[in-house]
Amino acid sequence: MEDEADESGIPATVLDAYKQAESRLARSNPGCNLEWELLAAIGRVESGHARGGDVTADGTTRNPILGPVLNGNGFANITDTDGGEYDGDTSHDRAVGPMQFIPSTWATWGSDGNDDGERNPDNVYDAALSAGRYLCAGGRDLSSQADLEAAILGYNQSQSYLRTVLTWYDFYKEGGADPVPDGSGADPGDRSDGINTPSPSPSPSESDKPGKGGGKDEGNDDGEGNGGGSPSPGPSDPPPSGGGGDDDPEEPAPTISDLRVASAQSSTAYTGADFAERPKVRGVTSRGAGVSGKTVTFTISGQTGAVFAGGGKTASVTTNSSGYATAPVVKAGQLAGDFTIRATTGGGVSPVDFAAEVEASYGLARVGDEALKAAAGGEFGAVEAKVTYRGGPAAEAPVTAAMVTEAGEQNDKGPYFKDAEGNPVRKLNLTTDADGTVKLPTIQAGDETGKFLLLLTTSEGVTLTLELTVE
Repeated sequence: MEDEADESGIPATVLDAYKQAESRLARSNPGCNLEWELLAAIGRVESGHARGGDVTADGTTRNPILGPVLNGNGFANITDTDGGEYDGDTSHDRAVGPMQFIPSTWATWGSDGNDDGERNPDNVYDAALSAGRYLCAGGRDLSSQADLEAAILGYNQSQSYLRTVLTWYDFYKEGGADPVPDGSGADPGDRSDGINTPSPSPSPSESDKPGKGGGKDEGNDDGEGNGGGSPSPGPSDPPPSGGGGDDDPEEPAPTISDLRVASAQSSTAYTGADFAERPKVRGVTSRGAGVSGKTVTFTISGQTGAVFAGGGKTASVTTNSSGYATAPVVKAGQLAGDFTIRATTGGGVSPVDFAAEVEASYGLARVGDEALKAAAGGEFGAVEAKVTYRGGPAAEAPVTAAMVTEAGEQNDKGPYFKDAEGNPVRKLNLTTDADGTVKLPTIQAGDETGKFLLLLTTSEGVTLTLELTVE
């Protein structure tokens, strides 16, 4: 008789992903009362815990886990919604990843579960958190049996699927789970990629229940043909069915119900340069499918002088076949500062804002930070400053050094330089070396005590004011 650990073993990384999803949802949605055992039950049925934990250290599957092509041939008929981005199919959708998300569902519920800045349905941390959010949708309280069953049926509308998941759920709740090394967990077979798919089981027979080795893949009784199935396009909506004949009523043209961020939401450029990032959004329906042929307007607000390529502060873009709209290149103005690019599509849809910052191309900073002090009649120590251009040294850059009053006018008393003949001068034209450094000649303190100002100015108008103290 096999050891009980064979039944409860879950690959360590996958088990950690389930538990992290439970912890995060306990903070963000405590009223849902999601337990990791439910995610484990669904993950067991959908992919055998990512095919026995065949994942990298960060939780990404080593090989794609794809459901059958949803072309209406024995399965639901779902025309491509992601341009093949997730499932590699530009004709029809396929369920993807360890929790078997349909791309349109992922577009709505996809989450970053491991905080790496990406939402990847093939990553078990991202997929587990997304599945948890999906199950909690609509204000469900999963401690209620009715809400629990509704959530599972929302994942796949099959009574056999419901019974199988509940059986595994109870099994994990009663006995817990033993972490086993990644790659050594139970693999239910080839259901997830549609190859050698077992026939659907009409009822949860003994092979539907948790058992030693866990090698049997669970089926359903709905003719879906992909075992545990995949999340339907909405938490409480029925899964899409095959298309009807010519007599089917014409469906209304889809409209955008939400704009989703599809690029970095903040970017930086130097004055006079182009921003490398272009704001990008995706217009989707309430079910997460991309909407093509709709207008998205991008508008720049702020006082930096930034404009779109062509010179305007407004640009209208039509969404492509997958619902994406990308703004034209943004050109930074000559003023440093922050501004916002807003994407709107009307119809009461909430706008999306992108933050942008313009940094000065030229920088000027003193080398060293010791106070500049000298005794009357003495000399100040060496004074150096560095000029930069777009983050690098500005070689042979002109710099003016002048003694000035608080009003910015040239001072005729206090510290001074000496010219070639040894005469006092209070303004010099200098040039940086190959490292962008300007080294000032020795500054004479003069006889008058007090505080005085030294102003350095680049040819671009960047200034640096230094305080000189004569004691």
